[in-house]
Amino acid sequence: MGRAQLRARDRVVDRAGDVDSPVVFRRSKSETETSAAAAASSGSVEGKGRPTPTRKEAEAAAKARARVPRTRKEQLAAQRLAKSESSAKVRAGMKSGEERFLLPRDKGPVRRFVRDFVDSRLSFVELLIPLLVVTMVLGYSGSTAARSIGNTILLGTVLLVLVDMVTLRLRLRRQLAERFPDAPTKGLTYYAITRALQMKFMRLPKARVKIGQQLPDDYHR
Repeated sequence: MGRAQLRARDRVVDRAGDVDSPVVFRRSKSETETSAAAAASSGSVEGKGRPTPTRKEAEAAAKARARVPRTRKEQLAAQRLAKSESSAKVRAGMKSGEERFLLPRDKGPVRRFVRDFVDSRLSFVELLIPLLVVTMVLGYSGSTAARSIGNTILLGTVLLVLVDMVTLRLRLRRQLAERFPDAPTKGLTYYAITRALQMKFMRLPKARVKIGQQLPDDYHR
């Protein structure tokens, strides 16, 4: 075969390769669009992994994120608010006499009975403030006789309070021996007297019984 024929054959082969190569490696437009749609669908499912949240769920999540303190100032404010709410809850629990909020000196059925025993009595301390006011008025009246009467009233009030405290101690001891024969009584007299010397509206925990009310038999519940 001559050189001219070989060159002609090579040109035919080169042209065939140029024509055939796009057929082998090029993808049609429909195939490209189908693959892109499949990839987008697969990627969206794999990327989310969960259904799209509803508007209500999205708003709840936004509110939750807004409530979370982000700066140090907001964190300190949130801590102060939580502490204030906790203190208010403790004070309310102490006033109502809830056992878990009481101080150690106020806990237990024996201390609860002592408080109720004191609160159910009519103490002369309840009359102390009005009598002191009368004494002061008489003392500043400028009259010697009125001042003498005021001093007598004051002395009589102090004596009545002392007698009332002694009576309180004796009656309380008798009641404790009947209701709590095995309980230690150390410090209970002082606990009762210090409560009795306070005005009823100032006592803490708050009084649960009225004056003259019959106390329950069982304080262990």
